[in-house]
This record gives sequence, structure tokens and C-alpha cells, in this order.
Amino acid sequence: MKTPNFYASGGIDRAAHLRADEEWIKQQIEDRIARIVPIWRSQNLVQAGDTPVGVAVEANRGLLMGAGAVVFLGLVEDVPHFAADFSAYDDPPLEEHGQFRDMRGIGQLLPHQEGALLVYARATIQWHLRHQFCGVCGSATTSQDSGHMRKCTNADCAAQHFPRLDPAVIMLVHDGGDRLILGRQKNWPPGQHSVLAGFVEPGESLEDAVAREIFEEAGVEITDIHYHSSQPWPFPSSIMLGFMAQATSDVLNVDRDELEDARWFTRDDLLKSPENDAFRLPRRDSISRRLIEDWMNQ
Repeated sequence: MKTPNFYASGGIDRAAHLRADEEWIKQQIEDRIARIVPIWRSQNLVQAGDTPVGVAVEANRGLLMGAGAVVFLGLVEDVPHFAADFSAYDDPPLEEHGQFRDMRGIGQLLPHQEGALLVYARATIQWHLRHQFCGVCGSATTSQDSGHMRKCTNADCAAQHFPRLDPAVIMLVHDGGDRLILGRQKNWPPGQHSVLAGFVEPGESLEDAVAREIFEEAGVEITDIHYHSSQPWPFPSSIMLGFMAQATSDVLNVDRDELEDARWFTRDDLLKSPENDAFRLPRRDSISRRLIEDWMNQ
């Protein structure tokens, strides 16, 4: 890809070889070389304004002592960065540096590298909050490997748990010419339409998931399935796998339990989109928008 999708390829060196080096980690914090990317109740710390800026604050032991989960994210221009969770605070901390905002509302306004770093931090903290207990025996778990593994505290179990992602396929289906299928769900913002998507099921290939989801939701069979690109989507923990495909028929049979509506749109329809409550394309930080724009510009 000439230009990576939002939240992908953010320029951070994950430096996995340093995660188990406790002495090195400790030294970076004591020397105040490291930076903290704070999270409070799934929100990131940013400086508000017409162009928001993600905030990383100076690391120190006292600040980290007040945090819940702490995760070594990696190196940004050789500076260690950590995600730190302050969700236990009744009120948001560190407001002298900025304010906590939901990335789903401001992510598309951030510079690419900052957006990628902030959602990476958000995703790791979300994983820790959801895996406080062992999925094998139910005992408490503790953080290991600088936050990249949780281990069961039950010595008879001692299961190791690693961050997991939910793979989801998202597919732009066209007719081989000038039309594509867009749908909308009832809970989306007024007028918003998008290409269709769904989660991959156990025992299913990505291509099979693409074909199944489009048939279940729009009632159309497809061919010429090919991969386009992927995007981290940590809301809370997905990886979006983008595909293009061609419909074998233009007759749709929409599943109204899944979608409020789905129909064919032409390139001209999209180019003239008013981007208002009558009709709007997906948000600009989504792979769905990237699929549509790449198809329109073919």
C-alpha cells in the first residue's frame, strides 16, 4: 500500500526483545527517559483544538504506582513509550496536560503516527481490563512480559494468556462496472452508509467468510474475491481484513434483522454525496472509506 490505512504502520518499533528485560525497563523510568500514553476508561489523553494532538507524559515511578495495567508499547524515535491505565480514578487525572477523549470521535483528526500509537495503547489496556481472570480455571491473572502476557496465579494451572484479536472481513462488492453495494445499520449516524462486514467464524477461511457474510446480509453470491488491505480497529479488539469482490447478480435480498437497508450505488452517486443526514460515506479513519475511495478512483 502506498499509503497505510489509519491506525496501521504508525512508526513504532515494538522492540519485543526488551519486554522481558526488567532492569532496562526500570532504568528508563528512573532516568525519566520514557513517556506514558495515559488511558482513562477507554479514552486517550489529547490536547484539544482544531487539530487535536495526542499526549504522552513524562514517566515516573510515582505516576505509574497509581496506574492499573502498564504496558511497554515500544520505541518511538528511540524513546520508550508505555500505556498506563488510570480507570480506577474517580475523576480523569493529568488534566493539566489535556483532556481525555474517545478515539472513535477524534481519531480521524489526529496525525497518522499519533493516531496509531494512541489506539495501540487503548487496545492493550482494553485487553488487560477484560482478562483479569483465567479463562481456564477462573483464578486471578497477573501481568507479565511488560504487559504482553497475563499468567494464571493458580500454580496448578499457570496458564499463559496472550492478547487476542477478533478477525473481521469487510468487503466492497461491485458489479464489474460502475456500481457497488452499500448498506446501513439502524444504530449508525443518520444517513451513514458503508460496505458490508462481519466476523470470521471458527473453521472458516477469510474468503469463505466474505462470501457467507455478503450472502447472509444482502442475499447475493460473489466471485473474484481478492484481498485489498487490513486495518487495526481496536473498538475494542478487531483486525479488519479488507476485500474486493464481484456480484454474480444484481438482485438483492436484504436481511432486515442485520441491516436497515442495502442497495446499489453508482460512482456518480458517491461523488455527489452531500455528506449529511440524507446520505454520508463512512468516517475517514475507517478501512470502509478507504475501500470505497480506492474503487471510486480506479
